[in-house]
Amino acid sequence: MALIVHKYGGTSMGSTERIRNVAKRVAKWHRAGHQMVVVPSAMSGETNRLLGLAKELAPAHSDAAHGRELDMLAATGEQASSALLAIALQAEGVGSVSYAGWQVQVKTDSSYTKARIESIDDERVRADLDAGRVVVITGFQGVDDGGNITTLGRGGSDTSAVAVAAALKADECLIYTDVDGVYTTDPRVEPDARRMKTVSFEEMLEMASLGSKVLQIRSVEFAGKYKVPLRVLSSFTPWDIDIKEEAVSGTLITFEEDENMEQAVVSGIAFNRDEAKISVLGVPDKPGIAFQILGAVADANIEVDVIIQNLSKDGKTDFSFTVHRNDYSKTVDLLNAKVLPELGAAKVEGDAKICKVSIVGIGMRSHVGVASKMFRVLSEEGINIQMISTSEIKTSVVIDEKYMELAVRALHKAFDLDQAAS
Repeated sequence: MALIVHKYGGTSMGSTERIRNVAKRVAKWHRAGHQMVVVPSAMSGETNRLLGLAKELAPAHSDAAHGRELDMLAATGEQASSALLAIALQAEGVGSVSYAGWQVQVKTDSSYTKARIESIDDERVRADLDAGRVVVITGFQGVDDGGNITTLGRGGSDTSAVAVAAALKADECLIYTDVDGVYTTDPRVEPDARRMKTVSFEEMLEMASLGSKVLQIRSVEFAGKYKVPLRVLSSFTPWDIDIKEEAVSGTLITFEEDENMEQAVVSGIAFNRDEAKISVLGVPDKPGIAFQILGAVADANIEVDVIIQNLSKDGKTDFSFTVHRNDYSKTVDLLNAKVLPELGAAKVEGDAKICKVSIVGIGMRSHVGVASKMFRVLSEEGINIQMISTSEIKTSVVIDEKYMELAVRALHKAFDLDQAAS
């Protein structure tokens, strides 16, 4: 008997019929002798609907001004889906109980709408599991030291599931989603994309950070930190699929780098449309400039991605970086109002129509010329590179958004990702 955590996304929970199918699938695993914990997302579209209501009431609202109430509101989506799933399980004859994050408790900090998990009290859950019940825990939410409900940000249910699996020392965490695994790139952009049977934790972490929507990056970070066995698979297979077949389907995120994995120089192409580039021009080239610019941005709880500082000319330099597109206007306003006057810089420019395309692969460690091949392929397609960022197993470029799909398809073919793995 194993302790298994299942996580189901909003699409999987999108209707009462789909919730019933989730209940049947979970019941199948339970009847096979496993202790089961399930972490569901809100029903598809529900979180957007709730936040849309808030925007109607306060069109100019900000997370900082109304963060506590937005979390109070948004958390109800997962609470509803968890209760419905528990009811569906009981209708299947399976003992079940649902808990909100504040009941378990999932303790977080007080960063409303972007809270981070600090600890999970597993005592109540273990008592229910020992009593033979399936435990359903709301994803996406927790509670701070002041007893306030918090949410973890978009995609936070993945993080909740992996954190619960880590706290319970689960044998495996299965992430059920609307795709059947991790692909070499998005099949909607490149029809020849292939599903990978395994992907290393490092590669998955890079792909999640670079825009792959299969898993939320914080969930991958949790899995890596606590060595949680993680599998991504489809919730749209028949619920009564043979459990042995289901248990090895999808993509396994592994911590072992075997010889077969080393054969692939590049394992996947990731991309992200959700970025914007900001440039501070005419900055005095002196120590502390990067801190003055990025420190103010960090204080506003805005995450920065790619960073470039140009060569100094006449004692001045240009400093460019990317942020999430949702933070673009906020960042530009911040720089114009606070940073620009203090620095004595010339001006702030921005471009919200850029994207980031990345090649990822642990095989890049032992192969030279991978980045130059990427640059050559893009050059042959007439695609100009605006910014470059590298790590040991990835190379990312910022390009004009209109060239994104062309770049992905060209790179996918150039690195033979359309070919079956040997």
